[in-house]
Amino acid sequence: MVVEKSILAVITTQKEQVAGGAPIFICESQKELDFFSANLEAILDGIAHRLSDEVYIIVKH
Repeated sequence: MVVEKSILAVITTQKEQVAGGAPIFICESQKELDFFSANLEAILDGIAHRLSDEVYIIVKH
C-alpha cells in the first residue's frame, strides 16, 4: 500500500488547538516541538509544515 497526499502526524504544544484522525504528538516546549517535527519528518518520509508557532504537520505529497 502506498500512502499519497495525506497528513501523517500533527505536532503541537497546544493540545486544545488540534483534533482529527492523524496521530497527535503533544510537546512541552518549543525545543521539543522542533525536535519531534524534524525527526518525524525523516522517519515518516514526509515534509514538515509549520501552521503556527505551536502547530506543525507532517504531510506526504
